[in-house]
Amino acid sequence: MLLLNASGCLDAPTAPDVARELDAFVTKTVTPEPRDGNPPVRIAETDFGMLNAIGLANPGRDRFLAETLPALRALGVPLWVSVGGFRASDYAQTCAALDRSDGVAAVELNLSCPNVDEAPESAAEIVAACRAVTALPLYAKLSPATWDVAEVARAVEAAGADGLSLVNTIRGAALDRQLRPALTRGAGGYSGPALKPIALAAVYACRRATQLPIVGMGGVQTGRDALEFVACGATHVALGTILFADPDAPSRVRTELEEAISEAGLECLDDAFGVAHDNVVAGDNRG
Repeated sequence: MLLLNASGCLDAPTAPDVARELDAFVTKTVTPEPRDGNPPVRIAETDFGMLNAIGLANPGRDRFLAETLPALRALGVPLWVSVGGFRASDYAQTCAALDRSDGVAAVELNLSCPNVDEAPESAAEIVAACRAVTALPLYAKLSPATWDVAEVARAVEAAGADGLSLVNTIRGAALDRQLRPALTRGAGGYSGPALKPIALAAVYACRRATQLPIVGMGGVQTGRDALEFVACGATHVALGTILFADPDAPSRVRTELEEAISEAGLECLDDAFGVAHDNVVAGDNRG
């Protein structure tokens, strides 16, 4: 199992020691042109998590390739680059540029950011466009809000995806004391502990639909959380919101994971993979 960060939840240049505790570092999402993102206020705490409406703020593809990527290579950690855009060609052009770059271990296609307008093409069309221009491993990052995430998983697999990242944040809103939206945009991506049951359900559904590697994320705070994602079918696990509050989370979660494996009566992590699928009773809606 690889332990990663969720895209946008760790600034490696300012916290290099934390990044080096991971098995791979996932960059913030890169778009073709620079983006300032949404206007403040764009982060708000809630009772059980966090809302963000950053809006894919980033320096753009050219500066990322010329400045950010070389700096990240110095970390000595495998790099996964998160790629975004507003049409399939945006994604494909960035993937083609990354294919010609050194030091990129994988590409995560951000197909589900709730803080910007959705790309007009389907997830499968975007994956297919990227598959045509790069041999790099492609992980499709999907939304838990889709009507059938397992069906989307099957579609992106058929289009050439090498893996899935599950899940992105889900749209949420909060009000301040004056009953105004806490975020200037009104709503944003909701992350944190309350996202975990939703993420587990998505991982569970997609594991039943595909054999692709899955990076499970959403509300992971402890080793037990990581173990539950593996039990639902995740191959790897990513830490997100917890990194804002606990920079020691990577090492702590690893230690707790070993304890959780023992407490579950298992010999090793491999024994936990997919066990949540055992002895499940199929539903019957006939009344």
